[in-house]
This record gives sequence, C-alpha cells and structure tokens, in this order.
Amino acid sequence: MSPILSISNVSKTYSSGLQALKRVDLEINRGEIFALLGPNGAGKSTLINIVCGIVTPSTGKIVADGHDIQKDYRQARFKIALVPQELATDAFETVTTSVRLSRGLFGRPVEPALIEKVLRSLTLWEKRNDKIMTLSGGMKRRVMIAKALAHEPKILFLDEPTAGVDVELRKDMWNLVRQLRDEGVTIILTTHYIEEAEEMADRVGVISKGELILVEEKTALMQKLGKKQLTLQLQEPLNAVPPELADWNLELKGDGSVLEYTYDGKAERTGIPSLLRRMTDIGVAFKDLNTHQSSLEDIFVSLVSERK
Repeated sequence: MSPILSISNVSKTYSSGLQALKRVDLEINRGEIFALLGPNGAGKSTLINIVCGIVTPSTGKIVADGHDIQKDYRQARFKIALVPQELATDAFETVTTSVRLSRGLFGRPVEPALIEKVLRSLTLWEKRNDKIMTLSGGMKRRVMIAKALAHEPKILFLDEPTAGVDVELRKDMWNLVRQLRDEGVTIILTTHYIEEAEEMADRVGVISKGELILVEEKTALMQKLGKKQLTLQLQEPLNAVPPELADWNLELKGDGSVLEYTYDGKAERTGIPSLLRRMTDIGVAFKDLNTHQSSLEDIFVSLVSERK
C-alpha cells in the first residue's frame, strides 16, 4: 500500500540564516496514528506548517494522497486539515455556524447531517447554538477539531491537541482520535505528553535540531531501546558498591539504601540470578526488589541527549 503522505528531502532555511529543517524524509502510512516528538524549537511546527501549505520549503517535495502540495495545491489542501495549538475561534459565532463556515471555505456543499455527525462525535451537539465565547477551553478545542473535520479530510494534523486540557478530557480526546483513525482518517500529532504518544501512536518519530533522528514502530522502539531496571531495597545502607559486585555496574542510590541494576530485558542471560547469589555470598541482604521497564519518555530523553 502506498503511503498517504510522502515527505522527500524537505528542508527549510529562513532569510536570517536559521536552518529550521535539515533534509527530512518521512512516509506516513494510510490510517495510522503517527506521533512526532521533539523539544521546543526542534522543527516540529515548521514541518507541519510546510505540509499544510503555511510555510514554503527551501527544498524537497511533499505528496498528500497522490497530490503534490505545491503543483496541485488545491486538491492537496482538500486532503489535509490542521488543528493548531493556539485556540483561534470565531468568538461571536455559534458552534454550528463556525463549523459550517469552515466547510464552506473548501467549497463543500451544505450537509446538515454531516455537521450534526461531527458535532455529536465531539460531544458538541448540545452546545450547537451556543456562542463560542461562552465555551470552556476544552470545548473550544473540540470546536477547532470539528472545524478541521468539516471538509472531510483524509489527513489530520493535531498540534499539541490536549495542551491545557484536564486529565479526564484528555482521555476523551484520546478516544476521539482512535475513533477518527477507525473511520479512516490518518492522524499526525505532536505532543509534549510522552504518555500520549505511548498510549495512542502506532509509530513514533523523534526530531531534534531540525533533523528526524528516528522513526520506528512504538512497540519495536521500546523493545529495541527500552532497558529494564532491577531495584533492590537493602536492609542496611552501604557507603559504596562493594568491589565484589563490580561486574554488574550497579548504582547506589537513596542514601546508600538502594542498589539499581540496569540490564537488557531481551537478553538470554540477564545476570540477575548470579548477582543475587553474589550478594548473599558477601553478606549484602535486601528486603525488597522490583523491576521497571524504560518508558517512551526515558527513550526520548536518551535519544535527544545524545544529540546535544
């Protein structure tokens, strides 16, 4: 199956000399949820704005569902929708009017049934006659998504979709994103909430200093780069790691009362049984132990730190 979005050799250098993007190559699969992660200033928004036609690339080519975004701009634009991070709404319009106007901007015919479906899916139907200025921040963000969906795009960009949203509403938004994916919409989201990517994404891309440094299936990424840690709560604190335990490269934490052992969870031999036997042999006793799998946040921080 051909990708729904193909980004080839895309770079952006501004007149000031700032190179915001350095040759990005990326293909987004049809019907997937793709999370783009990166620190502030990494180039996430620049890349999104280029794909959405807001910023002109210095080099490269982008094809959206078979349409070149520069040579066939109008058709490509029909395929794409963007929900920006900033709340920008028609404050004095009603919810229904605002969404209907957004659809009209793309020359789509009036379809009250479709508008109703979109509003109901976003729990906005009861608010359809309310002026947007009277809505809460979370509801305004839902209106922005409704406006983006009004022209029936195939590719939806969500830039920090749950920024400033409470935990309960955030989970509702996650469910909505999954629902949209199930209906055939391809989702590309940027987020500062690592657990958001970990919860929803099929694949993850990490961008740092304008370079796309990694693209990987989320599960494969965590299996490949995620480490496991064994934490041992000691019965008596230590001043230092005993030299007899040097082979395990242990870290002493918690005022000497915790030993931490990092190992490859996929390895055939983790070294844990021999470590515990050796500790018993030298009289280092522990009262509790637990293991911890590295999270996507741990992996992200590690990858970005390597680029500094």
